Amino acid sequence: MSNPDPSSPLRRRAPIPKEACALAMAAEEIGDRWSLLILREAFYGVMRYDDIRADLDIPRSVLSDRLARLVARGCLEKRPYREAGDRTRYAYALTHKGRDLATVLIALTQWSETHIIGGPGPVDIIDRTTGRPITAMLVDDADQIVTVADATWRQRPGTNDTTS
Repeated sequence: MSNPDPSSPLRRRAPIPKEACALAMAAEEIGDRWSLLILREAFYGVMRYDDIRADLDIPRSVLSDRLARLVARGCLEKRPYREAGDRTRYAYALTHKGRDLATVLIALTQWSETHIIGGPGPVDIIDRTTGRPITAMLVDDADQIVTVADATWRQRPGTNDTTS
C-alpha cells in the first residue's frame, strides 16, 4: 500500500483509534516475535514442547507463557499424549483460527525473501494437490490482482475520523 499523496497535508493521527483498528488488534493478539516463531513451528508440524524449545532455543518460562497465551486466544489447542513409561504431556496443535494465519505467515515469508534474504528461501509453499507454488496476493472483490502500489486505506462509512 502506498503512502498518501505527498502534496496532501501530513496526518497527525491515525484515522481511527488503536482500540478500534483490526490491524492493531491482530498485532496485540499474535504480534510478538516468540509467538510468531511458535506459530511457525506449528505450521511445520512441530507440536511437542521440548521439540519447539530445542528448535527455537527459547527460555522455558517464555515458551510456557506464549503457549498458554496462544491456547487462551484460540490459536493453538492442547492435545494430551503419552509415550511409554512417561507421564501424560501435551502437544500444541493449530486450531482453525491458528490455521487461518497461514496467509499472514506466507506473506511474511515472501516479504523476507524479497527484502531480507534477497532470493528464494529454503522452503516452497505449494498446493498439496497440484504441487504448484502458492503466493499471497492482494485480490479485489472481482478476483482481480491488485498491486500494493494501487492499494490504499479508506475509512469505512459510519466510523469517526480522529484526525480532525
